[in-house]
Amino acid sequence: MKTEQRSPQTFKKINASKQMKEIMELHFRELDEAAKTKSRKIAWCTSVGPAELLRAAGFLVFFPENHGAMLGSTRMATDLIPLANAIGYSPDICSYLTSDIGSYLKGSSPISKAYPGLAGPPRPDVLVYNTNQCRDVQDWFNFYGREFNVPVIGIQTHRSIGEITKSHIDSISSQIKALVPTLEEISGKKLDYDELKRVVGLSRQCTDLWKEVLRIGAHRPSPLTFFDGTIQMGPAVVLRGEQRAVDYYKLLLTELQQRVTDGVAAVDGEKFRLYWEGMPVWGKLRELSTQFAELNACVLASTYCSSWVFTALDPDDPFDSMARAYTELFIVRDEAYKEKYFEAELDRYKVDGMIFHDAKTCPNNSNSRYGLHERLAKKFNMPVLVINGDLNDLRCYSEEQTRTNIEAFIEQLAEKNGR
Repeated sequence: MKTEQRSPQTFKKINASKQMKEIMELHFRELDEAAKTKSRKIAWCTSVGPAELLRAAGFLVFFPENHGAMLGSTRMATDLIPLANAIGYSPDICSYLTSDIGSYLKGSSPISKAYPGLAGPPRPDVLVYNTNQCRDVQDWFNFYGREFNVPVIGIQTHRSIGEITKSHIDSISSQIKALVPTLEEISGKKLDYDELKRVVGLSRQCTDLWKEVLRIGAHRPSPLTFFDGTIQMGPAVVLRGEQRAVDYYKLLLTELQQRVTDGVAAVDGEKFRLYWEGMPVWGKLRELSTQFAELNACVLASTYCSSWVFTALDPDDPFDSMARAYTELFIVRDEAYKEKYFEAELDRYKVDGMIFHDAKTCPNNSNSRYGLHERLAKKFNMPVLVINGDLNDLRCYSEEQTRTNIEAFIEQLAEKNGR
């Protein structure tokens, strides 16, 4: 059965994005100014690291993974990765890491291209990691620790966790607390516990609003797509713990709620509802978004965008709640937990099929390598497609093969659902 194909629809811009661009630019300009004038200390942090602690300790915070995503989406990454390979970093490890180090070695950054007058990533005073995503972040930050001769400190998170126990929380909480003396020494001031509670409270507000934004995709038709989410998650990643992130998501949520009221679909003629599992293919977001729209398919939810939903955060118990929030992360959990998680997600969003992105250099966030996708397909009598590619290295991605596979997948959905 052939599916209906249409010329590309007009992309429905989210009006709030204009304000997001403004606050994101302000974030980078503040970092640049602080680095130039030495007016504030700067901490580099992994994207699911203890950003709240760093802000409360007086640091401005830069997220190299956000820079890695920028390198991928601007398609600079593929040309920069070989520079890191040349100094001994394997082509098989995280392409965020290798493209970012390549960017540093070449002195070329998408920050300077996007924001005239900025040099690129700001020089760090300290680098703080959490291995909840993967071990690569530790090695990534250690590279810059050696380059800039600054401290590298971090948290070693447990892996493949089923039930999260008190011993897990105690372990991570004690590691977060152990960061404080070094941060105080670098910042030159004692940690203000009341300020930490305030920042954690803002992060909780941000995460609750971001969760509402993502959950709105459960409406039929969905007012936003996964591809929208990869852009709109910016403040949740780099500005959580700040009032401007909270204000932004209130604005965005209002706009999306109005779309629901007006029956505005992110994908016109939505016929198929899909779930994306794994990393984005950053350099192909527009092409993939267009193809799915042409096929009346809305990719409306993902594990990836939900990675910045931290409902355990509690301003009255900042250390333990940070420990729990950053250990509940989907990527850290065991296969049994992931199956139950997907069962709830598939029911919530009423999806017709799932797409698993097997990212070549990101095994920790590729969940199609140990049979999970086949178990889900069988359990829910649901078509599943595995796309081979990578988050940043487009040499691992075949556009022609992917396009053909997606077309065949949608035809399979159409035949199954009689559409």
